[in-house]
Amino acid sequence: MNMNDPYAGERLKESPFHPREDALNIRNAWGAWNGYKFAEYYYDAEYEYFCVRNTCATYNICPMQKYHISGRDAEAMLNRMVTRDIVKQPLNRVAYVLWCTDEGRMIDDGTIFKLASDKFMLTCGSPCSAWLEKSVFGFDDVTVTDVSDEIAALSLQGPTSCAVLKKMGLDGIETAKAFDIMRFPFHGDTLMVSRTGFTGDLGYELWIAPELALDLWDELYAAGSDYGIQPYGEAATNMARLEAAFIMPGMEFNEALKTIHFEHDQTPFELSLGWLVDFSKPHFSGRNALLKEKKRGPIYTLTKLDIEGNKPAEGSYIYGNTRCTREIGYVTSAMWSPAVKANIALAMIRTECLQGDLWAEIYYEKELRQYHKVARCTVRKKPFWAPARARATPPPDF
Repeated sequence: MNMNDPYAGERLKESPFHPREDALNIRNAWGAWNGYKFAEYYYDAEYEYFCVRNTCATYNICPMQKYHISGRDAEAMLNRMVTRDIVKQPLNRVAYVLWCTDEGRMIDDGTIFKLASDKFMLTCGSPCSAWLEKSVFGFDDVTVTDVSDEIAALSLQGPTSCAVLKKMGLDGIETAKAFDIMRFPFHGDTLMVSRTGFTGDLGYELWIAPELALDLWDELYAAGSDYGIQPYGEAATNMARLEAAFIMPGMEFNEALKTIHFEHDQTPFELSLGWLVDFSKPHFSGRNALLKEKKRGPIYTLTKLDIEGNKPAEGSYIYGNTRCTREIGYVTSAMWSPAVKANIALAMIRTECLQGDLWAEIYYEKELRQYHKVARCTVRKKPFWAPARARATPPPDF
């Protein structure tokens, strides 16, 4: 969206939380997500990032696409669509999933909430109605309902998030394990809370009827007033998710249904998500192609890199040893990590060239002059940021 257009914001929908967000967005830094007016940042992206890592902060996820899939065949239909076996998913649990074309190219990733034996909620970053309609074909008793505008959702992330929810009166929230779903009475309705998020830290996502969104915001912020609660936008989200080594559409992968050039999309194995592909379950979309890829190995592998120095390797080429003399990959996301105190990056690298030395060619500016350097890269196996509190039950109070 062109933010220089004075009428641009008027053509976007405003979320149920917008009156509170608008008052806090002192920079008037708005973007767009799925037709909603959406905060890029409120005051300063780094300040908001530190709130996520040191206290707690809220992120508006109303623009996220939400679908209710219900009926006798709902589980079977979803199990055929996604690569993970959701038959094994317990009630009131959330599962991270992805789905592919018949060629094994990734369409999108998201989460599946098992709300009942015959009712699920699928959430994802981009509209998925057309693909869901195709996936329903052949099943007699499945109903897909787009509820994206019917559920207000707010993510609360950071080390003090559980303490805030307890002070708000959500008794027993500390017993929720990672990916659990709990429900609480709220103003004559139900507040659903999932222990999920996109920061790699302790966090929760709150799901409520839109007409109760402002009540939720006010009570949450009243409870969080002594715990450093602040809102954060897309810029801080991107920093936190990179430290957790989470993938982002438009950065680590292109959605297969939107890609023009051949193989400019990715497969789960290229994105190091092979653990989400279960060949022991019945047929699912892309199974044959993915089975062939597993046997031969992916052409590229998304790799976590620790890069020497402190100059972020944004947009950099990766070079290898003498056997791989040309560029062997490219950086998808990079930053200097304040929490990790390291120069980190995610990069797509040719799998055959992963053995041996890796180097990033970095271009940067200093006092209006352009420089470049070649920096050694070290492959990391684990996420850059994964504090114990993210999975501890009960989580400690901070």
